[in-house]
Amino acid sequence: MSIDNISIIFAALADPTRRAILERLSQGDTNVTELAEPFAMSMPAITKHLKVLEGAGLISRGRDAQRRPCHLEAAPLAEISTWVEQYRKLWDNRLDNLEDYLAELQKKS
Repeated sequence: MSIDNISIIFAALADPTRRAILERLSQGDTNVTELAEPFAMSMPAITKHLKVLEGAGLISRGRDAQRRPCHLEAAPLAEISTWVEQYRKLWDNRLDNLEDYLAELQKKS
């Protein structure tokens, strides 16, 4: 995953409405009208949010007759998780080192 792709995904995830849409889609595919129901915004505003999510690869939209089901694409989230995990390991190691250092200081006191 390139840094630019990571930036696009994080930018898409930065908005609470888009995160709520992803949360809803984690429960299963649904159409745009159903996704829009809990939000106090226009259908064009919801469509813009969906385009951002689609551009980041986080959702896909199909066509089933007149229905346009939206589907969560989990692969980018897994890639982000992998990217974040390397930093979690780094901070875990640093905290372990700090703990060792503090224990050493206590022994000297």
